[in-house]
Amino acid sequence: MRKNHTGPKRRRWPVVLLAILATVSTSGLVLLLATSSPGVGHFRTPGARQAYEDAYAEALGRLPEPTETHDIETTFGTVRAYAWIPEEQSDTTPVVLLPGRSSAAPMWGDNLPHYIEHRTVYAFDVIGDTGMSQQTIPMRDVGDAARWVDEAMASLELDRVHLVGHSQGGGLAAAVAVRYPDRLASLTLLEPVLTLSALPLSVVFASIPVSLTFLPESWREAALNQIGGVENEEVDPDDPLARMINVGAEGYSSSGLPNPVQLTDTELKSLPMPVYVAIASDSPLAGGEAGAEKAKLIPDAQVKVWPDTTHSLPMQVAPALDAELETFWAAHP
Repeated sequence: MRKNHTGPKRRRWPVVLLAILATVSTSGLVLLLATSSPGVGHFRTPGARQAYEDAYAEALGRLPEPTETHDIETTFGTVRAYAWIPEEQSDTTPVVLLPGRSSAAPMWGDNLPHYIEHRTVYAFDVIGDTGMSQQTIPMRDVGDAARWVDEAMASLELDRVHLVGHSQGGGLAAAVAVRYPDRLASLTLLEPVLTLSALPLSVVFASIPVSLTFLPESWREAALNQIGGVENEEVDPDDPLARMINVGAEGYSSSGLPNPVQLTDTELKSLPMPVYVAIASDSPLAGGEAGAEKAKLIPDAQVKVWPDTTHSLPMQVAPALDAELETFWAAHP
């Protein structure tokens, strides 16, 4: 079972900011530099793979032990999926979780205990990103990424789910909703990057020093904190999730991972399922108040700007958010 930890804010809030390094540096620089054709995500060396697997295992060990572990073959590679199934099966609709960039299934450690109290939960590692999924052929765009998510759910015989995505995973979840709406009982978008609005130019330019590894660590951390809306916060290097993200950022090439795309007004207005959107008050990555206003184009949308929160919103306000989500899911079986 996952161990509970207490300590200063620095232990929990900034962890997902490490994943912003990958999300923002890639998304921002793509606006400034020519991009190559899609590739296949891979570890740079066997040693990098082993180091990541060790860090991943430690981070995953902080979660409740999965009931089942699946490696699912799809068009674009193998998807690692974990399932937490209550001993007493209920007829509640299951939840599927899509993580933020570089975070994989272990990012849900603060939320998962609340979710599994009420229903079956599946967590996917993303093809083309760090994690235990393995990409085999390139994906052209986020539509291809949505396809493997649909194929994985079909393989697990998940005909209807509550789909949840954070950050880049929110963009992926939105792409699934646009293309495979009949599979979703509801859609939950937690700080979805590049989905409701473009990245501000201030974020694009701030991402450049973050991605330049030869700069002093203090400069890069300051830029990262600025992007994520966190002031005077540090990442604890002994945190297993932080260590996993760091090792993955150093050892994995995510050239095969498509970026999300901004949904058009028509697409937003056409979403037929209930949608819950959580926006952080202190982060520009999902658009802030402007992103929240854009989300209100969705016909059946519950949109909330969470006060005093950053891009790490899911873990920062886990108990309150998770209770709100369970109420939302229960209202849309």
